[in-house]
Amino acid sequence: MNIEKKRRIKNLAALTLSSLAALSGLFWLVFILGDVLVHGIRGLSIDLFLKDPAPPGIEGGGLRNAFVGQLLITGMATLIGVPLGVLGGTFLAEYARGRRISRLISIVSDIMVSVPSIVVGTFVYAIMVKPLGHFNGWAGAVALAIIMIPVVLRTTEDMLSMVPWTLREAAFALGAPYYKVIIQVVYRGAATGILTGILLSIARVAGETAPLLFTSFNNSFFSWNMNEPVASLTVTIFQYAMGPYDSWHAQAWAASLVITVFILFITVLGRLLLRWRFGK
Repeated sequence: MNIEKKRRIKNLAALTLSSLAALSGLFWLVFILGDVLVHGIRGLSIDLFLKDPAPPGIEGGGLRNAFVGQLLITGMATLIGVPLGVLGGTFLAEYARGRRISRLISIVSDIMVSVPSIVVGTFVYAIMVKPLGHFNGWAGAVALAIIMIPVVLRTTEDMLSMVPWTLREAAFALGAPYYKVIIQVVYRGAATGILTGILLSIARVAGETAPLLFTSFNNSFFSWNMNEPVASLTVTIFQYAMGPYDSWHAQAWAASLVITVFILFITVLGRLLLRWRFGK
């Protein structure tokens, strides 16, 4: 058997194994999404979004409190995490470029991206829940913000580093100070990439349950007060899925479908923005 024939056999074997692995992953993805879609559509109704939960064992009700609470916690987490992430990425890409501290922070950020979310939840519990003696929505927002910051920071750093240094030099030649160069030149060149990172970070935390179990916990009633336990969609899905009532199971499936569609929308929007900005 000559060398060329051996290479073809090895190539065919590698291609076959890779294709089987890809098809296997695709099968389970389609199976999970299809299962959520089939069961979720059955539980969808207008009452799901407009009514609060009914007492246990009673049919009807909705998850208005959980939808509003999820938006509150995620919105506050975005307001906390996004500015810190963008500013941190700007520091690494502009002011600490090439320094040892920049490499150190980048490594720590990469590690933080991979840290299990439950670890973040227990950390925030120790500093914001236990000292106060009760769960609260702010703790949940801070926990999600800590998860968001490394994603936004690394994306911002990478996108700013892709902006050619010659653009900065041209602005310097016109007498512009460094902060105006960053705001009016560098940010404009990297705006789409930074926005994509922000959208992906929101999608990253939208489905988190573990951090909220240790921080905001849950609330069976409608509440805007972030100083108290606040309902969230992910924790409600967890509790309803573990409950004994069929109506709870139906609402949990419907809420799972809503979260899945939301994350899918955010992911597709991010990819479209990337293609629009860097496709050519």
